[in-house]
Amino acid sequence: MTFQRARSEEQRAVRRQAILETTSAMLDEMPVAAVTLNELSRRVGLAKTAVLRYFESREAVLLDLLDDRTTTWLTELEHELDQGVDPSRSALERAEQAADVLSRSLAAQTVLCDLFGAQGGVLEHNVSVEAVRRHKRASLANLALMADLIRRHLPEVGERAELFCLQALLVAGAVSAYTSPPPSLLAVYESEPALAVHHIDLQTALRLAIITSLVGFLPRS
Repeated sequence: MTFQRARSEEQRAVRRQAILETTSAMLDEMPVAAVTLNELSRRVGLAKTAVLRYFESREAVLLDLLDDRTTTWLTELEHELDQGVDPSRSALERAEQAADVLSRSLAAQTVLCDLFGAQGGVLEHNVSVEAVRRHKRASLANLALMADLIRRHLPEVGERAELFCLQALLVAGAVSAYTSPPPSLLAVYESEPALAVHHIDLQTALRLAIITSLVGFLPRS
């Protein structure tokens, strides 16, 4: 893919979208930590300096992608919760069903979990005040949307839904870092299975954390 210099806002929007789509494709092949501006510019067909005209840094690209992927995922999650939570059940039963849906849905979003894991320690660094402001506004909007989905199926959680959602996303980011061991660690596990006793399965770990947190947010009867 090669581009000539963008001369209109529409052309600039096309370039930005191409950069985001290329980065997204890269993340299907490699972790966030392996994404570099040099490789991104090569794949998108722009000079590194040209990429920096549209995004001020690698981290700025990834923050925008995090916001976009979160919005897309929440659209899917809405349908999954509608299908997976029975409104006729008790609050505890609905909490268990919601935990099943959330853990399964998040575990399928390995790239998104990787981005959540890098958000605070990496992605929100090396970006300008305005870039962080734009990201935080989008992030808070997505968090509010997710909280509304939870309240729709578990109104008992009430105003604490946003805090629950924030905790769920933070846990997803933290746990995901331990669920894809590097080749050296896999070799150790294979040669000495006893050392793999705490090898983490993402969906299982997420469900335990989510149901524990969610039940804690239900009012005591």
